[in-house]
Amino acid sequence: MKHTDFETTYKSTWCPGCGNHAIALSMRQALAELNLKPDNVLINYGIGCSSNGANFSKSYVWHSLHGRPVPSAVGAKLANQDLTVLASSGDGDAYGEGLGHLIHAIRGNADITYIVQDNKVYGLTTGQAAPTSNKGYKAKSTPEGIIEKAVNPIGLALANGCTFVARGFAGDASHLKSLIMAGIQHKGFAFIDVFQPCVTFNKVNTFKFYYDRLYNLDKKKDYNNKDLQTALKQSQVWGNKIPYGIFYQGKRDVYGVNLPQLKGQALVKKPVKVRDINNLMKVFA
Repeated sequence: MKHTDFETTYKSTWCPGCGNHAIALSMRQALAELNLKPDNVLINYGIGCSSNGANFSKSYVWHSLHGRPVPSAVGAKLANQDLTVLASSGDGDAYGEGLGHLIHAIRGNADITYIVQDNKVYGLTTGQAAPTSNKGYKAKSTPEGIIEKAVNPIGLALANGCTFVARGFAGDASHLKSLIMAGIQHKGFAFIDVFQPCVTFNKVNTFKFYYDRLYNLDKKKDYNNKDLQTALKQSQVWGNKIPYGIFYQGKRDVYGVNLPQLKGQALVKKPVKVRDINNLMKVFA
């Protein structure tokens, strides 16, 4: 497979220089290198700039409501365990409207990969402050500076028991591809937060901002991504230095493994037993 096998003929609507271009390329390359077929891949998108990728992804695609790509993805995976299922959305979608869904998908350890394009603003609606905007950030919605502390996606995922927690960067597409591949191959909920500089509305968290600060955990020989306490400590690092890479990878039962009706053949491929609807109506009348 080639990454072009996952391209459509639609022209991108992302701004020139937007980090979403590199993220979309990394996703396509990851799927191709894993030799997955477009007709066996489902990507669930939310609402926002990132989710315009629904138009540019040649696979099965579901464009969900704002904040809802994760429950749609979980439902699809339960119905058809043979599918490779991904969810993709922005930081507003994931940590604002969709935060509750994220937490409960982590609890269940659903076997999907969730990629969040984190640009620290609501880009599609022209740059309002987002849940990940740093305290003091000035935007249209917060002209005097946001007063809340930013959400910490990595710390949040780790504290709630996520079995695969990683951070990528749109300015390091090759490394991001490897993270996505590892997430897809992981058995359980794989969470990847990706720094995606918004070149139009966010003039603070730029590509240079991250190039000057990021260090790669995957290149640290003494870093153990099986150690939860070490991962939690790294998740709190922010400022002049910021870590990225795989923070933590662990194991526990995947959602559905203890449900007898999901064992064996995929649910959608099992024969449907039609019951007498009249008797059912009497029971529930």
